[in-house]
Formats: sequence, structure tokens, C-alpha cells
Amino acid sequence: MSTHNSALAAACALGLFSSAALADSPNLGKVITPEEVAPWDISISPDGAGLPPGSGTPKQGEAVYASKCLACHGEKGAGKPNDAVVGGIGSLVGDKPAMKTVGSFWPYATTIFDYVRRAMPYNESKTLTNDELYAVAAYILQLNGIIGENETMNAQTLPKVRMPNRDGFVTFVPAKPK
Repeated sequence: MSTHNSALAAACALGLFSSAALADSPNLGKVITPEEVAPWDISISPDGAGLPPGSGTPKQGEAVYASKCLACHGEKGAGKPNDAVVGGIGSLVGDKPAMKTVGSFWPYATTIFDYVRRAMPYNESKTLTNDELYAVAAYILQLNGIIGENETMNAQTLPKVRMPNRDGFVTFVPAKPK
């Protein structure tokens, strides 16, 4: 038997063995239901689509921040031991190093809600209520001077917040195939 024929016979045997092994697999490729997807379908778009009910003010957010965020992001969001969430507005241009914070870099306020909802607090992600999330977003926006201390953030008001770097990104338009 030639080497080519031996290789072909081995590939066929492997294919048959693999088919038998897959029949005993742990339901890989199983179709999941919308109910199974729902806990993972939490994306918030820049226009606010996907924001849940709830609301919060900067004052309410200050209390949540003090108990859930301060240890990592420092007093009033100044940073240390982790990233600052406040400051740096105007630092993206010029010769000095850029300070990329929520206030200086992020183009949409809805991203605050989305990111904090998914990832914060670091060791307890996805534990904040919707009201706490809106409140923390409001507090961070107020600390950056983007909203006033008496404003309320919710699914209607958060998408309307105009971030300082909203126009600081270049829209990617893929080239048309020739």
C-alpha cells in the first residue's frame, strides 16, 4: 500500500472514529432558548437602546461609589490603585501624555452604564442594581463636570448626555471591494 493510500485510509478511520465520539458528546452545539440567552444579552448601544428601567442621582451615586468603587478608583475617582475615572479633559491633544478617563476619552455616557454593569465592582461584577448603576454613572459624570449635581440619570436622560470627546473618534468606513 502506498504512503498516499495509507494516509487516506488513516484519515477515513479517524473520521469514522470522530463521528462515533461526537455522538457521545455533552450536547455541544445544542440550540439554546431565548430564556438562556437573556442573562447574557445586556449590551447597551450609544443611543441608549437596551437601557433598563431605573434612575439615580450624583448624590445617590456618591454613596454607592464610596462603598463599592473607592477602594480601587480612589477618592472622587482620582485613581490608585486602579485607573482614574475623573480628570484629563483636554489632555488628548498636545505634547503631554494623554489621560484617558471617562471624562476625557469616552464618547458616550451609555458606555459607563454598560461597562460598570458588566465588570464592576471588580471582584463582584454584575451585582449592582439598575438604580445603583444609574447613580454611579451620574456621580462619575458630575465629578467630571459633565452634568449638574441635581440631574437624574435614567434610560431617557443618559443617552442625551454629550460627552466632551464625542467627536474625537474617526468613523471607520471599510473600503468597497473592487
